[in-house]
Amino acid sequence: MAHLRLLSWNVNGLRACLKKGFGEFVAKENPDVLALQETKASKSQVNLKSDPVFADYNEYWCDSVRKGYSGTLILSKKPALHVECGLGIEEHDQEGRLIATEFEKFILVNVYTPNSKPDLSRLEYRQHWDRAYAQHLCKLRAHLKKPILACGDFNVAHRELDLARSMQNDGKHGFTREERAGFDHLLKTADLTDTYRSLLGDTVGYSYWSMANGSRKQNVGWRIDYFLADKAALPHVKSAFILEHVEGSDHAPVGVDVSFP
Repeated sequence: MAHLRLLSWNVNGLRACLKKGFGEFVAKENPDVLALQETKASKSQVNLKSDPVFADYNEYWCDSVRKGYSGTLILSKKPALHVECGLGIEEHDQEGRLIATEFEKFILVNVYTPNSKPDLSRLEYRQHWDRAYAQHLCKLRAHLKKPILACGDFNVAHRELDLARSMQNDGKHGFTREERAGFDHLLKTADLTDTYRSLLGDTVGYSYWSMANGSRKQNVGWRIDYFLADKAALPHVKSAFILEHVEGSDHAPVGVDVSFP
C-alpha cells in the first residue's frame, strides 16, 4: 500500500516565498507531491537544487509567456510517467495555468484558474476557461484511464459556507453566480467531489485572506483552494486539510493524504 501526502499551495511568487521559509515548510511537511500556483518565475530563475531539501524532488514547470506572471509547478519525489502543460488550446495556454502529471496509480492536475478581476472584465474569459478545463479532465481520464485528483487555486468560493462574508461579497469576483455555476458544472461534468467537504462536512476553513485590513488575523477568509477527486480516486483519499498556520503567502496550503494499493 502506497501512502502519500499531496499538498497544493498558491505561493504568490515562489522567489518571494523562498525568502519566507518555503524550504523550511517543505522540510517539515515532507510532501510526496507538492503542486504550486502563481509561481511568477521560470526554472531558469529559481535554482531549487541549491537547497538540499529539494534534492529528492523532480521539477515540472509550466511557465507563462509573460514573465513574472502566473505559472504552475509540480514537485514530486517519484518521477512522473507523463507530463502535459496546458489545455492544448492556444487561447488558454499563454499563462502557464495548468500542468498534469501521470503517476503509476493516479493523475494529478494542478490548476491556477483565471481570476475574473474586481471589475469582472475577465468573467467571460473565465467561463470559457472553466468549460475547457472540465472537458480537458474528461479527455485525460479517457486517454490515461486512471483516477484523477485535481488541485489548485480555483478562484471561487463554491458555497456561502466557503467565505466569511458571503452577503457582502455576493456578485463580486470569486463569488459570482456565474463562477459558482462553473464550479458546479466542473464537479458534474468531470465527476469530481470536493474532498474537504466530503470528509469534513460543514467544517469552516479558509485558504485565502486578503492582505488588506488584517483579514488573516481576524480570519476573514475564503476557501478557494481545493483538492477534487473523481469517483475512482475518492475512496483512496483518507484525509483532507488546510494548513492555515503556514504563512509566506496570502494563501494557505491545502492537502490530502491518499493510499493506493
